[in-house]
Amino acid sequence: MSTDTLAGKLLVAMPGIGDPRFDRSVIYMCAHDHDHAMGLIINKPKDEVTVQDVLEHLGLETGDEIGARAVLDGGPVRTDRGFVLHSEDFAAGEATQSVGPGIRMTATREVLVAVAGDEAPARFALALGCAGWGAGQLEDELRQNSWLVVEPDEAIIFGEAHEDKWAQAIRALGFEPSQLMGDVGNA
Repeated sequence: MSTDTLAGKLLVAMPGIGDPRFDRSVIYMCAHDHDHAMGLIINKPKDEVTVQDVLEHLGLETGDEIGARAVLDGGPVRTDRGFVLHSEDFAAGEATQSVGPGIRMTATREVLVAVAGDEAPARFALALGCAGWGAGQLEDELRQNSWLVVEPDEAIIFGEAHEDKWAQAIRALGFEPSQLMGDVGNA
C-alpha cells in the first residue's frame, strides 16, 4: 500500500455533506488510487435484513448468533453484490485482498460458506453494495471538507453498535461531534 492512499482508513461524513445517502456515514476504505476509490459504509444496517436472510437466499444455514447479525448497507453502488470485511484468519486465495492492517475483504460465495460453517473469520461484517468514486472525485470531496479521515479502529469497523460509530470515529480525532459545523468555508 502506498502512503498516499486512503485504503485502510475511515472516512467520516461531515454534517451537511449534502447527500442523504451519506449523512452521518462511516466508510471503511478498501481501495484508493489515481483512477478510483471504493469503500463500504460500516454503520448503516439494512432494514430488517440479517446474515441469516442472505445465507438462506444462497441455500446456506448458520447458527442463531451469527445469523441474527445485521447486514450493512455498504453503499449505493453494486447493491446486488455482497462484500465481507473480515479479520486475517480467513483467506480465499486471490479472491481475498488485504485492505488494511489486520483487515481483509472477500466478495465471493466462499467467505459466506465459511461464515455459515465452522471456518468463519473471528471478526466480520457483511455489506450489500459499496461506495465508489471516479478519478479525482473523492479528492474533490475532501477539498470541499465533506469527509474527515480517521485511522481505522477494529471496534468501530466490526462493532455491532452501528448507531454509535459516527460519534466514536469523530471522538477518535479528539473532539466531540457537537463541535463540528455543517457549513465550512475555504480561505
